[in-house]
Amino acid sequence: MLNWSDIRVFLAVCRDGSTLAASRRLGLSQPTVARRIEALEHDLGLLLFERDTRGFHPTAAARQLMDHACRMEEAAQALDQAAHCARSLRDGAIRITAPRRNFSPTFSSILAEFCRLHPSVRFELISSYEVLDLVAGEADVAIRISHAIRDDRLICTKLTDVKSTLFASRAYADRYGLPRSPEEFAGHRFVVFDPAPPTMLLNDWLLRRITPEQIVTRSSDTESMTASIEAGLGIGPVPVAFAVDYPSLVRCFDPPEGTDVSSWLLIGPDAYRRAEVRAFAAFFAPRFRAAYRAMAVQACCQQRYPGVAGPGA
Repeated sequence: MLNWSDIRVFLAVCRDGSTLAASRRLGLSQPTVARRIEALEHDLGLLLFERDTRGFHPTAAARQLMDHACRMEEAAQALDQAAHCARSLRDGAIRITAPRRNFSPTFSSILAEFCRLHPSVRFELISSYEVLDLVAGEADVAIRISHAIRDDRLICTKLTDVKSTLFASRAYADRYGLPRSPEEFAGHRFVVFDPAPPTMLLNDWLLRRITPEQIVTRSSDTESMTASIEAGLGIGPVPVAFAVDYPSLVRCFDPPEGTDVSSWLLIGPDAYRRAEVRAFAAFFAPRFRAAYRAMAVQACCQQRYPGVAGPGA
């Protein structure tokens, strides 16, 4: 029987191209990764990687095994998720899933207030950009950003309209100024999403108005996008309310028309039968809406750059 830990290491080295990069991905030491590869090659009786000064290169034999290894990975992840769900059902916690950025100070303050009123209710927070299946019980409650919710099996409550616009760091604005409209994009540098979240309509809007030469870097999520903008690399799209937590960011102009999406509170049908889940939803939604409205007002005042007058400034 093959050791799944060795297969996991094999996949990481294939994907990252070196034992050093794989060790960082897996949280293991580089010598441990190298030993695992040697052990797997011994067990299989195959040379899996050609080694040189530039890294580890999968052999033809390794490439033939990749699909099977990926299926083992999927099965291991499914097993882990099933065990996770079973533990949560046993423990009776309300499992809430959302992208990392939604577990914000605002979310935490509302959750803390609910817990003070309902000290017997426990929670499990699942930070993930993956869309977990609420109907199948992978989580109980989800906060999602989407144009619309099309699964009529889910109990759905709209939370807010999510507006985004282009932001830069104050250092970038001091050095290069800010565009007040798309007509002033020439001469500026930009950070774009790649791949773009399907809900970030502003990214597509931006790509239609700049040239490839103006793109200085690409980001895979809002956190890395914000870090790139804060570093002064360029101008990029960020949700307005999210930018409130980053006082070094300033907005270029108001959110363009046609780029809004919505945030939703979703509950699985089985979870909704639980009184504590219904109580949490009724408590959370109005408070989150009120907090979001307050953040929108704060953002309008905070994110203006004094050197550039924009609409409503």
